[in-house]
Amino acid sequence: MNKPSAPATIRLAVALHYDGEEAPRVTAKGGGDIAEKILEIAKKNNIAIEENEQLVRVLSQVNLGDEIPENLYIAIAEIIAFTYYVSGRVPEGFDPEKYE
Repeated sequence: MNKPSAPATIRLAVALHYDGEEAPRVTAKGGGDIAEKILEIAKKNNIAIEENEQLVRVLSQVNLGDEIPENLYIAIAEIIAFTYYVSGRVPEGFDPEKYE
């Protein structure tokens, strides 16, 4: 007897844009095929991907084009900072001496 296969998990994805001036904005979001397309585009363009189910569920509630909620600033800032760090880059206009 064949075991029934587990239902496919609907994957969610949210894309953010951060210009360094304003809070990051939700630029794309979706589940299933749309989520897969978002991830495909990110990989193709060497955009960092953070896998955090709880965070993506909260971000998926934000309307397209809207800034992320203030209560997520620290979580998103840590991800952005880590992404810059591992890529060896710094944000445009960043002056590290200002923080010494």
